[in-house]
Amino acid sequence: MAGGHGQGHGHGHGHETYTVPDYRIYKVEDVPLLVRTRNALASHGLKDPWLRNEVWRYDPKEFGTEASNLRKLFLRGFKLGFGAFVLTMVGTEIYDRYYPSEHGHGHGKGHH
Repeated sequence: MAGGHGQGHGHGHGHETYTVPDYRIYKVEDVPLLVRTRNALASHGLKDPWLRNEVWRYDPKEFGTEASNLRKLFLRGFKLGFGAFVLTMVGTEIYDRYYPSEHGHGHGKGHH
């Protein structure tokens, strides 16, 4: 018995079956970068028969655009980071008021 469950692999576990999309919906012509790649290969007398298999990676509805991915990368933790920054500044100010520096009278003008 496969998998020790009395069922074949992937059967009878309540998982939905995957639907393989029709290969004809993926066109290299829909992705400018892949068109340039195909043309560059052709200029050297080469052809990539599997290039169409890369089209799905460039679907902006599924994976976003380069710009949106960069925004997500750099701004992902901004709210949390900014909140931590403000909390640190407020905490430091409160600490400084309750435990003032013993190096003199405040941050004097040039007196170090």
